[in-house]
This record gives sequence, C-alpha cells and structure tokens, in this order.
Amino acid sequence: MTPFKPVFLITDALIFVLIAVVAISAWYISRHEHLLAPWKKVGHSRSGMIAAVVLLAFVTVGVLDSVHFRPRLPGGEPGKPNYAVDVISVFDVIASPLKERREKTYSAPLATHLFSKETVELPDGTEARIFPRLMHGGAHLEEPARDRGQDILKRIVAGVAIAAVAWNVLLLCVTLWLSHRHAHNVRETWSAIWRGHTTMPWREMLIASGLLFLVFVPMIVLSARYHVLGTDKVGQDVFYLTLKSIRTGLVIGTLTTLVMLPFALLFGILAGYLRGWVDDVIQYIYTTLNSIPGVLLIAASVLILQGVIDRHQDWELLQTSSQRADARLFLLCMILGVTSWTGLCRLLRGESLKLRELDYIQAARAFGVSGYRIVTRHILPNVMHIVLIAIVMDFSGLILAEAVLSYVGVGVDPSMNSFGTMINTARMEMARDPMVWWSLASAFSLMLLLVLSANLFADAVRDAFDPRIRGRLATPAFLSKYLPAPRSR
Repeated sequence: MTPFKPVFLITDALIFVLIAVVAISAWYISRHEHLLAPWKKVGHSRSGMIAAVVLLAFVTVGVLDSVHFRPRLPGGEPGKPNYAVDVISVFDVIASPLKERREKTYSAPLATHLFSKETVELPDGTEARIFPRLMHGGAHLEEPARDRGQDILKRIVAGVAIAAVAWNVLLLCVTLWLSHRHAHNVRETWSAIWRGHTTMPWREMLIASGLLFLVFVPMIVLSARYHVLGTDKVGQDVFYLTLKSIRTGLVIGTLTTLVMLPFALLFGILAGYLRGWVDDVIQYIYTTLNSIPGVLLIAASVLILQGVIDRHQDWELLQTSSQRADARLFLLCMILGVTSWTGLCRLLRGESLKLRELDYIQAARAFGVSGYRIVTRHILPNVMHIVLIAIVMDFSGLILAEAVLSYVGVGVDPSMNSFGTMINTARMEMARDPMVWWSLASAFSLMLLLVLSANLFADAVRDAFDPRIRGRLATPAFLSKYLPAPRSR
C-alpha cells in the first residue's frame, strides 16, 4: 500500500513528454556531427553558458514542482486508504517548512513582528496597540531587538560556508570528470579551468554556479527561522510563493511554443512552397488573426473556456481545485499558441519562397520528386534554424505575456502561483500606507533573472544557428581583427 497516490495533471504529462523529446533529440544530435557543430558553438559562448546554468537551476525547481501526488491520510479501512484532497508536489515536500509556517498577515523580510499594529491584551489586563510577535519568524529569539542582528549575521556566515563547501564539491566533480574525459591529470585540468583554457567556458560556468550558491544557500539557511522575503496578506511565505511561480512561467514558455509550432510550420511551408491559392488563403487567415486585438481575443477565449470549466466540474480531470487550475493553465497555453503562430509563419513562408527557387530543388522537381519528399528532405531541414531561433527568443516574451494577462485578470487561475498573480496582488499592496513592497520586488527580481537568462541564451543560439551571422563572423575583416598578423619574410 503506497503512502501516496500519484496525480498526473495535464501540464505535468506534457512537461515530461517535452523532457523525453529533448532527451531523444540530444541523443540523436550527439550522433550526427553536422547537427552537433552549431550546438558546440553555443557551448563555447560565455554568456550563453552562464545563462544556461541559471536556466538549469530554474528548470530543476520547475521539474520538482511538476511531480504531483496526494499523500495518504492516517486511519482508514484496511484495503481502502484515504488520501488527502490537496494535491502537492515534490517541491512542496522539500519546502514544507516554508509552506506550513504561516503568519497572521503581512510581515517584512527578516522581521520578528507583524507589519501592522494590533490591539492586544497585556499581561496586566490592559490593552495596547503594538506590533505583535510573529508565530514563526524569529520565534526562537528571546530578545529580538537585541539578538536579531547577530543571529541573522551568524546564519548568513553559516550559509556562505555551506555554499563554499558545495561549490568546492562541484568544482572537484567537474575537475575529476574533465581529467578523466581528456586523459589529463587533475592538476593540469584544474589549471586549465582556472586560466580559462578549456573549450567550454567552465570557469565562467563555475563562477555563475558559485554566485547562485552564494545568494540562495544563505537564503535557504535563513528561511529555517525567518521569512526571508516576508509574508503576504494571508501570512504565506513570499519566498515559497516566488519559487512556486517558476513552474508556471516555464510551462507557459515551453508548452505555448509546442502548440504554436505545428501551425507555424505547416502553414508557413505550405504557403511558401505551394504558392497560388493556398498562399492566398493562409495569408488571409493570419492577416485577419493579426487584425484582432490580441489581448481582447485571449481574454474572450479564456472567459469562455473558464465558463466551460465551471459548468463541468464533475468531469474526472476537473474534480479538484488543482486540476481545474491546471486545466485553465493548459487552456491558456493553447490560446496563446493559437494566437501567436503568425510571426513565425511569416518567416517560414518567406524562407520557403526563397528555397523553392534554388537550383537543387528545381532539379528535384524536374526529375519528378514528389512535393512531400521535397518539403521533408529539402525545405524543412533548411528552415529549422529559423524555428529554433524563434522558439528560444519567444520563450521570454511568453513569460512576460503571462504576467501581463494575469495582471489584467485573464491569465492563470487566481489560486495558482505565478509572477503575474503576485504582481496583480501587489497592485493593492503598493497603495497601502505603509507600502508593502516585498511581494512585487520578489516577483520582479526572479522574473527578471529568468527572462534575462532566456534572452542571453537565445542570443547565443541565434549567433550559432543564423547563417547570416555565421557568414559575417567569418569575413576576412573579422578574422584579421582577432587572428595574429602573418609574419613578414
């Protein structure tokens, strides 16, 4: 009898399918040198690999938050265990102290008292308006005014020490792995990493990892006794809510791209290769779609689908609040994907129009090769660099789109953690006196880090895959700038 009951939400299934597709694609690319060459160039980019390290940290949190289950409750009849109604994830289990330690209402970061005064009864029977002590934040301190600063400093030092140990373990593992892979001794490998003489920028990647450890490990150590980023209106830890928002951003960015891709590929290539009335019809479709205000179209679609969800809560996939919120997130991805394929479709149409006029495709048509084989063998592989560049560059735009839509109330379900819902909630908090700023600052900072990393990685992918940039980098002027001048005889 298992202590939990697995729960597969719709987005969870799609995330794991996406991970499987990425793993299979990576295995296939590793066995074909011409496909691997541009990715090696991405691996040589310092900014791209630093961004990849940060993105890997985000993806780790997102995947841990995508394994859902319902824990078993004590008691129950033999053979008929009772399971909790609430669906939790592996990340919830890891961060259970943050989830369970709720306060009464707002508290500032690292505070020991509530943010607003309350009327309380004193031991002598009189009443007074004071800032009450928090139930969990700094509750271990006997005299907060005296011990708080010293205790926080001590925990920060402990967190820095743990981060240093973890970073040294990571450095040792990387050094041993590289020395084994390249058949060098450990000292030479470490020297090469430190001097930046490795093909892949391991030094920069390790420095980025060290900075992440240095920031987040002390925060984790502090969160054992304090609310590092404060609490919200109902006393929830803002650090926990911010980390939970990562999954929503990643789901919006990746699943929307998967929905958008088939429409853009099919319509773009067909319009460019077949031309004629097919091109006209497809152009009419995406021109009409672009003429509709996007936010209004998305808002109308979300409201209609929300009505469907509310009327059919007896469906098996909509029985719990988590499942209904996840269904709304999935539908939002579908709507964003259906309404945002037109840009990539235009690019693919133009590229297909150019490719169909090339000599080798004209020769294939003259020899009677079918259109299907020409498209799959010649057109599709030659437009994949555009697809890849568009995917990685649209990722950050979709995360920002979710924040904007949730801010105006047509994004994800209000009960679901996301950067947009946090910013929407902070709208009222910013109007308070005194102002509650930490929810907005937390969501803004982490979303900025996520989007900035995605943009830097997208730039590295574009530089590696765009043939125009690759051609410009290989010009004699570029090479003479970076290569040593030939010796005179």
